[in-house]
Amino acid sequence: MEITTTTMSMKLINNCPKLLRFHSPLLQSHASVRNSLHFSVISHSTVRNPRFVTCCLSNENTSNTVAEVAVKDPSLAVKKKAADILPELKGTSIFLVGMASSIKTSLGKLLADSLRYYYFDSDSLVLEAAGGESAAKAFRESDERGYREAETEVLKQLSSMGRLVVCAGNGAVQSSTNLALLRHGVSIWIDVPLDMVTRGVVEDQSEDTASEVAALYQQMKGGYSTADATISLQKVANQLGYDDLDAVTTEDMTMEVLKEIEKLTRVKKMLAEAAKPF
Repeated sequence: MEITTTTMSMKLINNCPKLLRFHSPLLQSHASVRNSLHFSVISHSTVRNPRFVTCCLSNENTSNTVAEVAVKDPSLAVKKKAADILPELKGTSIFLVGMASSIKTSLGKLLADSLRYYYFDSDSLVLEAAGGESAAKAFRESDERGYREAETEVLKQLSSMGRLVVCAGNGAVQSSTNLALLRHGVSIWIDVPLDMVTRGVVEDQSEDTASEVAALYQQMKGGYSTADATISLQKVANQLGYDDLDAVTTEDMTMEVLKEIEKLTRVKKMLAEAAKPF
């Protein structure tokens, strides 16, 4: 029997929450979630676990020793910063928007690991609900509206949860409904130079060209700019004194994201304090 695009649309949308229920341990009580260790949608073998350094700290040279350890193991500094802001973050989810790139993905995984949050890629959930990349592509081409509705359903499910780092697809910034859903958490635009984005596309043997990537960026940057904060790889490189953008590490970018989140939580706290009656 032939399946109409309307039927396919409803099937995909109905599958989205099922996938989230399958992947997410948030069905447990919030107390058990808070006490749990790290969970990720992706397998443990694909996530680089940050290294841990054991050292003895003397009372006289504590600050110097910590600094030396952080230099040797940047991920330790990231974890320390994450631990510092975690109490004020209070489980608020983080949504990463911007052009798809390995930099954005790696950052999202390290950020989730450092905060002991759960990691999701919204596009991957839509693809899985549709039955794979080929099926999703065919569905998108035959029923664009239905596909966008599925993207919204995934985002709605994710935004209803807490303690998540979500690498959001472009669908997240293409409608007022989706942009409103991002307001359930902190949104960060990961701004990566287009030549680096294009390089990743070419390496993946996609048919997309540099001009198509540039056109997509122009179409999406208005939505990206609505994020609560922007982390530019170019600016991070300038701050660190790097001429080569490839010298910027995932830890460098993640640290800048954490600093921005820290600023945002401080502002939110100040506004909340100012709103209290005398």
